[in-house]
Amino acid sequence: MDTRLLLLDPRDNVVVVRAHLAAGDAVLIDNSEHVIGAPVAMAHKLARRDIASGEKVLKYGAPIGVATTDIPAGAHVHVHNMRSDYTPSFVLPKEAEAS
Repeated sequence: MDTRLLLLDPRDNVVVVRAHLAAGDAVLIDNSEHVIGAPVAMAHKLARRDIASGEKVLKYGAPIGVATTDIPAGAHVHVHNMRSDYTPSFVLPKEAEAS
C-alpha cells in the first residue's frame, strides 16, 4: 500500500488519503497502480477496488454511504459519486464556488 494512503479496516472498499495528491500522481493500492485524474485533498477517500452503483461504501469496517454511480478502483470517492448514510450531501453550483 502506498504510504500516502491509509487502510482503516481490512473490510473497507476505500482508503483514506494522508497527503494531498495531484493530478497525474500514481498511487499503489493493493499492489495495483492507479493514476490520479484530478487533485484529491488530504482526508478524502479513494476506491480500493471497483465499487458498483448502489453498493455500500465501507470505511472503518462499517457502511458510511452508498455509491451513486460505478466508481472504478483508484477513483476519488466523495459527494459527486457517493450519498452519505449520515448527513445530507450538498454540491454547490459552479457560480457559487467562484464567489
